[in-house]
Amino acid sequence: MPDTPVVWKEEELSPIREKVYKYIKQAIVQGVYKSGDRIIERELADQLNVSRTPIREALFRLESQGFVKTLPRKGVVVSRLSPEEIIEIFTILSALESLAVKMAAKKAEQVHRNELKEIISEIEQALTKPNFEQSDWKFHFEINEVIFRAAKSPRLTQMLDGLSDYIRAFVNVGYELPGRLRKAMEEHRDLAQAVMGGEAELAENLTKIHIENSKKAYMEALERE
Repeated sequence: MPDTPVVWKEEELSPIREKVYKYIKQAIVQGVYKSGDRIIERELADQLNVSRTPIREALFRLESQGFVKTLPRKGVVVSRLSPEEIIEIFTILSALESLAVKMAAKKAEQVHRNELKEIISEIEQALTKPNFEQSDWKFHFEINEVIFRAAKSPRLTQMLDGLSDYIRAFVNVGYELPGRLRKAMEEHRDLAQAVMGGEAELAENLTKIHIENSKKAYMEALERE
C-alpha cells in the first residue's frame, strides 16, 4: 500500500467517488496491490483523507467488475484471474488487435506513418541500453494508440479500450519477466514497421505472435510469484 498520504485539491473534492474509484483501480492495475492482497477500508480512508463511504462504494464497483472479491473472515481482496479467464481475455485481445493492425496497415495516412517512425526510432535507441526502466513500457501504449487511430474504427477502438485495464495489468506482470521487455519492444517495432509498409497480413501475423508471447510471459510470471 502507498505510504504517502494523498492530498486532494479543492476542485477534486466534488467528484470524490470517481477519484477514489480510479485511484484504487489504478493501484490494482499497476501492481501496487497484487492478487490476494487485502484492501482495508480504514487504511485506505486514512491514506486518501476521505470517509469510508466512497471507499466502500469504490470497492463495490470494483467487485462488480471483477477486480476485487469479498471473502469470509478475510474481507476484500484483489482478485486473481483463473487460467481460463486469462486465456479468454488474451484470445479476445488477439482477435481485436490483429484486426486493428490489419485495418491500420490498409488505412494509415502519412501522419500516422511519421508518428510510428518516430516511436520506432526511440525504440531502437532504447534497445541499445543494457537495462530498461519502467518508463520504456510507454512504447507499448504509444504504438497501440497510433495504430488504433490509423485503423479509423471507433467501435473497434471502444472495444479495445474496454480491455485496457487488463492490458496494463498484464504488462505490469509480464514485463517483469527477465528479457520479456526487450523482446516485446522488438515485437512492437516489427509490427509497427509492417503497418508503416502497408503489409496488412504480416502486421496481423506479427500481432498474433506478440500477444501469444505476452500470454506465455504473463502466465510464467504468475507461476513465479
